[in-house]
Amino acid sequence: MLFTITSFLLFLPSLTSSSEAQTWIKAGHWYSVSQFPVPFIDSTLFTHLTYAFAYINNSTHELLITPSDEPYMVTFTDTVRQRNPSVTTLLSIWTGDSNFSTFYSMATQPSHRSRFIESSIQRARLYGFHGLELCCVKPDTSTTKMDTMGILFDEWRTAINRESKNSTRSPLFLTLAAYNLPSINTTSFPMESIRRNFDWVHIVAYFYHLPTMENFTGAHSALYDPSSNVSTDHRIKEWISRGLPAKKMVLGLPYQGYAWTLLDPKASKIGSAATGPAITADGAISYKFMKSVMRCDGEKVVYNSTYVTNYCINGSVWIGFDDVEAIRTKVSYAREKGLLGYDVWHVANDDNWVLSKAAQADEKDPRNKRHPLLVILLPIAATVALVLVSATWYLRKRARRNKGEFFRL
Repeated sequence: MLFTITSFLLFLPSLTSSSEAQTWIKAGHWYSVSQFPVPFIDSTLFTHLTYAFAYINNSTHELLITPSDEPYMVTFTDTVRQRNPSVTTLLSIWTGDSNFSTFYSMATQPSHRSRFIESSIQRARLYGFHGLELCCVKPDTSTTKMDTMGILFDEWRTAINRESKNSTRSPLFLTLAAYNLPSINTTSFPMESIRRNFDWVHIVAYFYHLPTMENFTGAHSALYDPSSNVSTDHRIKEWISRGLPAKKMVLGLPYQGYAWTLLDPKASKIGSAATGPAITADGAISYKFMKSVMRCDGEKVVYNSTYVTNYCINGSVWIGFDDVEAIRTKVSYAREKGLLGYDVWHVANDDNWVLSKAAQADEKDPRNKRHPLLVILLPIAATVALVLVSATWYLRKRARRNKGEFFRL
């Protein structure tokens, strides 16, 4: 009996630790173009901060750091760690827009891949980053390109592990910020390679509807859409069906919105007719601008729980965005679905950290806590064991005394 209790007590700590998953990721990007001062970042609100961006040199295929970015890179990690010494920093590598051709040119040639990989690791170490992010990659209809992408990821991870072993430093994190759909037609990302080589995949869960592309208002980051598959929930499920576990994903949260010009100011729901962008050339505006300039507060703001988004009406201007309610709901969704965390784009767009604080308002994440039953059982089991040990000691002592009295008779 005593052995059984003791064994159970010895087993409990391992059972408890096995129930603890990875730390909940609270990541954010800092975009150098924003000119938001790095010392002003409240790094206590994040577990990971990502510097955006480095690029790929289209002739040498090595990592390219622009002269305007380098001064910020040199001090970025040290600066954000002044307020939060445990924050992890990553360097993001942009591959979007016109850079797609450069990326695939690099990925399809072994010598180009080698130069890119070695230079990315070297630069990350030089500037004090703890990891690398490949940003905004989209799947291609070419299976050859997808195959070579998988080879790139394998070689990149192998090189990171080799560098870590040779330098005795912890391996760099390797993450992917990916397009919200894992496939185009029948062609998919190299999912096996992604699963084994990346620490996590940041799902860019926005840009679904844009005023430059559609003549009606839309929820550009809708969590759900009752009338179509253009929603985050559908696309997360698609990633999972293609083979990427939920625990490998972090959910993208946008700190920006898009402004449409309404055709009829009286018709202002999601899906209302519009004539194009408002406020800016592409309609993109930051959350901070909405609050401070557009005065998107009070009755001007509507929360749509069906789509899980907000919109602000200001005369003929219609702005779709995520406010506090939408952010909280999306973070809860990420936890309920077993995702690894969230990643915001980008921190400079927040308004006095309102959204970042809302994102972590509920820190009751069960994956960061011990199993509640074990927490209860452990002290109870320890008490029972103590009582049994004491009782056993007392009975044995009494038995020895009785035995001694018997032999003296």
